[in-house]
Amino acid sequence: MADLENRAILHVDMDAFFVSVELRDRPELLNEPVIVGFPGGRSVVLSASYDCRARGVRSAMPMSQAIALMPQATIIEPRHSVYTEVSAQIMNYFETITPLVEQVSIDEAFLDVTGSMRLHGGPVAIAHKIRAHVAEELHLPASVGIARNKFVAKLASTHAKPDGLIVVAPERTTEFLYQLPVSAMWGVGKKTGEQLHALGIETIEQLATEPQSRMIQRFGEHGRSLHLLAHGIDNRQVQTTRQEKSISAEHTFAGDVKDVEVLEEELLRLGHRLGQRLRASGKAASGVGLKLKYQDFTGVTRSRAMTVPTDSSATISQHAVELLRRMTPLSQSVRLVGVKAERLSDPELGIQLSLDPIEGKTREAERVADEISQRFPGFGLSPARFLRPKEK
Repeated sequence: MADLENRAILHVDMDAFFVSVELRDRPELLNEPVIVGFPGGRSVVLSASYDCRARGVRSAMPMSQAIALMPQATIIEPRHSVYTEVSAQIMNYFETITPLVEQVSIDEAFLDVTGSMRLHGGPVAIAHKIRAHVAEELHLPASVGIARNKFVAKLASTHAKPDGLIVVAPERTTEFLYQLPVSAMWGVGKKTGEQLHALGIETIEQLATEPQSRMIQRFGEHGRSLHLLAHGIDNRQVQTTRQEKSISAEHTFAGDVKDVEVLEEELLRLGHRLGQRLRASGKAASGVGLKLKYQDFTGVTRSRAMTVPTDSSATISQHAVELLRRMTPLSQSVRLVGVKAERLSDPELGIQLSLDPIEGKTREAERVADEISQRFPGFGLSPARFLRPKEK
C-alpha cells in the first residue's frame, strides 16, 4: 500500500482535439467558432470549439441542432488520418517521460511518473514540461490533472480545462471530491444517477457517507466500487498493454436510402477513411464488419474474417460491399451505415503481398496518397469515383 500512497499519476487530455488540430493547420480561423463534423442534416458533431460549447454545442449532438445553436460557426469535415498521426506523435512523446503510459483514447492518456521524478523532477514539473512540449512543438493545448490515482487525476484534468493544470494533493483528495456531483464519477450514467437520486444522493460527499453495505445491497459489486471511489480509493495500475482492437467509421444519410448503389458508394468512402487510419496508426485488420441502421432505428451487423491482415482501403471496402450484397434485397430503407476494421495487429506480423499486380499498385497508390495528405494537410487525394457528380 505504501507504493500506492506515493504514486504520482498524470491524466493528460488534449483540449477539443479535432478542432485544435484544424485551427493549427488553418490559423485564419483562430478565435472563430468551429465545429468538426460532416454538414449533412443527420450527421453529428465530432468536436466543437469552446465558444460553441458555451452556446450548448456538444459532441454527438445532431449537426442540424448544432448549426441552429451556432449558425455562424465554420463546419470542417474531419481528417481522421491526420488526427491519428498527431495522436501517435503525442503518445510517443509521453513514452520519453515514462514507460508507464496508458492511452485511453485518441486524445488522452494516463502516465505513472512515480519512477520518473528523479530524472524529470516532480509531477508538477513534468506536467509543465508536457504542456510546453505539445504547445511549442505541436502547437496544441493540453490540460493535465495530477493525483495519486487514476480516478482523481481524470476528474482533475476535466476541471483544468481548457488548457490548464490542477494538482490534487493526497491530503486534499476528499476535499476535492466532496464538492462534485455524483454524475462526475466513473460508472454513474443516466440510470445509476436516477437510482442514486431516488436515494437522496446528489453529491460524492453524500455517497461517501452512505454505508457500504447499503450500496452493495442496492447496486451489487458496482455499489462497492462507487463507495470506494467516493472515498478517493482507486488502486488500479496504469496499463501499458491496452491496444485498440477495432476502429470504425459511420455515416448518417440526410434522407433514408434503399438504393444499393448509393450504399455501396458510401461503403467505399468509409473503407477509404478506415484504410487511412490503419496505415497512419501502423495497424492492419484481420476482419471487416458492416453495420446498418434502418429507418425504424432497428439495426443489424455482419462481419467476416480475412485470410491475411490488411491495411488496404480497397480491400476493406470490397469486403464491406460483399457483406452488403449478401443482405440484399433490403427489408427497408437505411438511415445509417458503418464499417469496422476488426482484430487489429501489427502489419509486419501478417500482411502478405498479393500476386495480383493490380492490388499491389492499388496499395502503393494509397500510400502515396497518404504521404501527399501529410505533406499538404489542406489538400488530399481520394478515389476518382468520389468526384463523380451525383445524379439528382
